[in-house]
Amino acid sequence: MIYETITIDRQGAVEWLTLNRPEALNSINLQMVHDLGDYFGRKFNDGDTRIIVMRGAGKAYCAGLDIKAQGRETAPFGGGFGFQGYLADVYVRMRRCPQPIISLIHGPACGGGLAFALASDIRIAGETARLNAAFIKLGLSSCDMGVSYFLPRIVGASVAAELMMTGRFIHAPRALATGLVSEVVPDDQLAAAVQPYLEEMLAASPIGLRMTKEGLAMAIDASSLEAAMAIENRNQLMCAASEDFREGLRAFLEKRPPVWSGR
Repeated sequence: MIYETITIDRQGAVEWLTLNRPEALNSINLQMVHDLGDYFGRKFNDGDTRIIVMRGAGKAYCAGLDIKAQGRETAPFGGGFGFQGYLADVYVRMRRCPQPIISLIHGPACGGGLAFALASDIRIAGETARLNAAFIKLGLSSCDMGVSYFLPRIVGASVAAELMMTGRFIHAPRALATGLVSEVVPDDQLAAAVQPYLEEMLAASPIGLRMTKEGLAMAIDASSLEAAMAIENRNQLMCAASEDFREGLRAFLEKRPPVWSGR
């Protein structure tokens, strides 16, 4: 697919998704919602893409909603909620896609841009990264685009309340200290910093990686240990029935890297 506001660069089993409105700090307009909704909607049944790396072109990851562009086009139906529901569905599709998403964050990641980062599985920050729940600065609630769901699960209720109720920025060093990001590197080293993550994930079997993402997401919301273990048991049996599991055992015994077939 050819998109107007994002670019997709495929490198083997990894797709690099770049938000590509650098002149507007990659702010979110209606076309970007079209593009991202289509892209992530296609990933659920994509067996060739194993990992997605998401980043922003230019000086920012994503500065949030393009305020200047609002009202220029007819709002989509969006599940009955217009643009609000239409954009919100992008984050649902991000979480629904079985591929791990790694976000490389530099410069501002505000409002909906913060939500893109939070909806990812792993976040690596450049030294210039600064993130905030900008919604409240505009007279809105900061409970928007999944932030009220994601943020307290990542940093805890107290820090989430602070950031959401004040709209203040959290910069890279504190983002690392609170567990919001996995590491902080100079901006120009973000692409290099993600490589070890990609190599280690690609060393796992395709089904093992997908079942781990699914199981982890379900376990975070599980009502009990038993509920989490029920998902674990189901996913593990699915993995154990795969040809890749048998290949993994052979490779282990033969002291060689496994060759995954995806079956």
